[in-house]
Amino acid sequence: MATIKAFRAIRPSEGREPVVAALPYDVYNRKEAYQEARRHPYSFLNIDRPETQFPEDHDMYAPEVYRRADWMIREWTARGIFVQEESPCLYIYAQTMDGRTQTGIVACSSVDDYLSGVIKKHENTLAEKEQDRIRHIDRCSAQTGPIFLAYRDDRVIDMIVESVKKGAPLCDFVSEDGVGHTVWRIADEKTIQALTYAFSQVPNTYIADGHHRAASAVRVAGLRRLSYPDYDGSEEFNYFLSVLFPASQLRILDYNRVVKDLNGLTENEFLERISESFLVEAVSRKGRPYRPEEKGEFGMFLGKTWYRLLAKPEIRTDDPVKGLDVSILQDYLLSPVLGIQDPKTDPRIGFVGGIRGLSELEKRADSDMKVAFSMFPTSIEELFKVADAGKLMPPKSTWFEPKLRSGLLIHPFER
Repeated sequence: MATIKAFRAIRPSEGREPVVAALPYDVYNRKEAYQEARRHPYSFLNIDRPETQFPEDHDMYAPEVYRRADWMIREWTARGIFVQEESPCLYIYAQTMDGRTQTGIVACSSVDDYLSGVIKKHENTLAEKEQDRIRHIDRCSAQTGPIFLAYRDDRVIDMIVESVKKGAPLCDFVSEDGVGHTVWRIADEKTIQALTYAFSQVPNTYIADGHHRAASAVRVAGLRRLSYPDYDGSEEFNYFLSVLFPASQLRILDYNRVVKDLNGLTENEFLERISESFLVEAVSRKGRPYRPEEKGEFGMFLGKTWYRLLAKPEIRTDDPVKGLDVSILQDYLLSPVLGIQDPKTDPRIGFVGGIRGLSELEKRADSDMKVAFSMFPTSIEELFKVADAGKLMPPKSTWFEPKLRSGLLIHPFER
């Protein structure tokens, strides 16, 4: 059963939330991070990507870079840019995008739940990608980026959340990208206990986004446990910052594919090959992208033409991984026809998040790529089924929007 915990958050002082709140550190490459930090000197990105405080040729993983992040949290707190809660609180965090709202609970989740499998994951992590966040969390003694968790809807939790939302919010603003952000604080001990108990009846939570951040937080907890062998489990380092959302409110966008060439085939040869596994139909010309309407259906842009691809019955399966659309495309087209054996490492394939729109696929196919595929989005229930089976999803299977903001609430270990 899931364990959540209130915490004494460090957060922007009143009115500073719109200036401080930032997109996750890993949505920017190094050049973009520098540009964004220069443009917004009080954006939390300056702390989340502390190399931006050094010359652009500075080693971004040097010890002094992480010391700078720790110093900035302390300095901004001393200057009143940040404040820390007097007592442990939970929070409600609502995000509104394109007229729809998703509402989650900001709390600390248990490292032991992660280790025991109560918190389920659907991706492997890479040790080298973890190292940066391990150093950042360990040096700052704080988690600065929340882990995006999902859970199957629970009526009791919904009732508590809706009751809290009737009160005045702690902050309410619209970010530059047009996403609305509203946060309510829960300081009342009875409400905290009610939510904590309600989650103790939830069998599992699932990492939707932030596998590397979660793994890094767990690694730091392991290091702290070695340093404090008499730990009793209540210490802050035994928990990590999370936002927990009910599954029905989440929106997964398509995660589309583009490929550089046709693996030596002519367009006619390529169309003939893919017809072995898919029903292929030309549906429109450039400027009228085809968006799949159901599972097992794909759009393909090739030679100024959009095609509808429909997976034949014999290649469909109920297997939670092999039955995913991303797996069907990989196993019956990208690998056998285009020679993309490992999409994680093959330089011939690229991925385009659904937030960019299908026109981006046409643009890429007309410039640095040859063919593009539009996908039907993976569902949250498919994600749950993969995680429940103890299996892993293929890379780039899900794109969640809107993104959680960093810097709105920080979980400190020792302050």
